[in-house]
Amino acid sequence: MAITSANQLELLQTAEAVAREKMIDPELVVQAMEESLARAAKSRYGSELDIRVSIDRKTGRARFTRVRTVVEDDAVENHQAQVTVKQAKQYLADPKVGDEIIDEVPPVELGRIAAQSAKQVILQKVREAERDRQYEEFKDRKGTIINGTVRREEYGNIIVDIGRGEAILRRNEKIGRESYRPNDRIRAYVKDVRREARGPQVFLSRTAPEFMAELFKMEVPEIYDGIIEIKAVARDPGSRAKIAVISYDSSIDPVGACVGMRGSRVQAVVNELQGEKIDIIPWNEDQATFLVNALQPAEVSKVVIDEDAGRIEVVVPDEQLSLAIGRRGQNVRLASQLTGLDIDIMTEADEAARRQAEFAERTQLFMDTLDVDETLAQLLVAEGFTNLEEVAYVDQDELLSIDGFDADTANELQARARDQLEEANRKALENARALGAEESLITFDGLTPQMVEALAKDGVKTLEDFATCADWELAGGWTTVNGQRVKDEGVLEKFDVSLEEAQTLVMTARVLLGWVDPSELEADEAEAEVDGEEDEA
Repeated sequence: MAITSANQLELLQTAEAVAREKMIDPELVVQAMEESLARAAKSRYGSELDIRVSIDRKTGRARFTRVRTVVEDDAVENHQAQVTVKQAKQYLADPKVGDEIIDEVPPVELGRIAAQSAKQVILQKVREAERDRQYEEFKDRKGTIINGTVRREEYGNIIVDIGRGEAILRRNEKIGRESYRPNDRIRAYVKDVRREARGPQVFLSRTAPEFMAELFKMEVPEIYDGIIEIKAVARDPGSRAKIAVISYDSSIDPVGACVGMRGSRVQAVVNELQGEKIDIIPWNEDQATFLVNALQPAEVSKVVIDEDAGRIEVVVPDEQLSLAIGRRGQNVRLASQLTGLDIDIMTEADEAARRQAEFAERTQLFMDTLDVDETLAQLLVAEGFTNLEEVAYVDQDELLSIDGFDADTANELQARARDQLEEANRKALENARALGAEESLITFDGLTPQMVEALAKDGVKTLEDFATCADWELAGGWTTVNGQRVKDEGVLEKFDVSLEEAQTLVMTARVLLGWVDPSELEADEAEAEVDGEEDEA
């Protein structure tokens, strides 16, 4: 076909119609037409030429032009699209590098193949524009609840019509016993929006904790207004959930507001979640108090927190154990998710037995190492002494404060403790050297002989070996695998070395070896302090 006056206006009318149908900018369609016509013209005049097409937005007239760019004399690569400054003087009065010489060329007549090619270019550009429009529309809805209509099911995944596009609800994001049929209404949480080659992909979820939080925000005006905040959510989708809330207005009870009059608000959320039981818990800054609340309805007798390990021990009455653990461990698992801590639950009887075992073990330690009778050893344990270092280097007044201890007894105990420690250190160094530990590691400040021995047993025998260690390899830590926290044993963990102390030791070794510049280290520390102050502010 030829671009004649008879069909010039049809170009604009077609652009308007396509843009209206696809809900995109008409300008994008016109630009696609210009590109397709330019490609067809190149096939007619030669691909080496720089042919451009501009369509008048009012009349629809397509203007075909050939463009040549002025370049340096020795920079000409394409003689059809480039000219030198000297050659350009035939067309321009004062040509400069970068100037363009524009000549109008006759419009091309599109054959069947060229017309088909132009159509494909236009369709491709329109599809890209439509995808961009869909992505821009839905990317801002990530993290919100969306309503849609079930269109079909594919391999257990639900394809949902969400208006100007489709979304997918994967089968692992559905609540267990849910089933849907075409044209069913569905409400879900927009978990992710991705730009992919086949178009924007919208992923929905009904099992995400955020879905429950958003449902409460819709049902409880105080949450929407910011008076009440949802601090944490833990779910066993379709079965049970716990949600922690806090009120910033002392006159409003956060739990009561979320429950609503006769349970109306929470019941609306429960109905949407297929009868999922919801425990609404008051959030508290104090971890122990928060955990006691999180383990409701079980009663808690005692809480012991190990902040370094991120673990917490909870003691409950014997008759409350099954209630605290819950069916298949559900209650304690949700409480753990809510608090972000690993929870060990034990009965009062178990804790008493453990305390007795620890007491007997420490008593035996002092009897064997200090050569004292059972009564004296039990006195030391009862006063809180747990190891020889505490006895050897504690202020003597603390020993004298024990009933029946005089200065001679205190001096003798401390002398024996120091002798034992020195002998233990000597043996540890002998073992470490026998294992191949080098003096660079033995004399490194911050490592005891027992630590050096433990490192040598683990294959760390030089300061270079030590400097390559990660802090968690030394102090131990926790790794989350498939949603479960797994313990990583540290080489120096039994010596109560924290992650921060391990990191300091490793960085000091790297500085000594010249691997790290001390000035850079100080700059990083100063930057970290500034960031910390900004976070606090």
